Amino acid sequence: MLVRDSATCPHHRVLDHSLLCELLKPGKVKGTKSLGCSVAHAIVPAGESALPHRLKRSTELYYFLEGTGEMYIGEETAPVSPGQIVLIPPGAAQHIRNTGVRPLVFLCIVAPAWCAEDEMLV
Repeated sequence: MLVRDSATCPHHRVLDHSLLCELLKPGKVKGTKSLGCSVAHAIVPAGESALPHRLKRSTELYYFLEGTGEMYIGEETAPVSPGQIVLIPPGAAQHIRNTGVRPLVFLCIVAPAWCAEDEMLV
């Protein structure tokens, strides 16, 4: 049985400047080789925004756990809060802004699994 805990997974600043830990990633986390997606735990601190970016070939899902924010996909904007999920299609320019006083915390599910070559700043 594979069990991962976001509380013990080290978070690092990534390309879009969010804080991220890779909970499940094929080839990186033992036991996930056949997994068709990757799952990361992401944090955008209060007062911060992720940098605009896109994934060229992968679909992203953001599932919000804590905090409040504003999601930007292309020309569209929507408020987000816990319990909501956002679909980000491949190639879409997107970023998230924390609009609250607490960290904005969410799961980022990417299919096919995230790889550095797929992501670019816009």
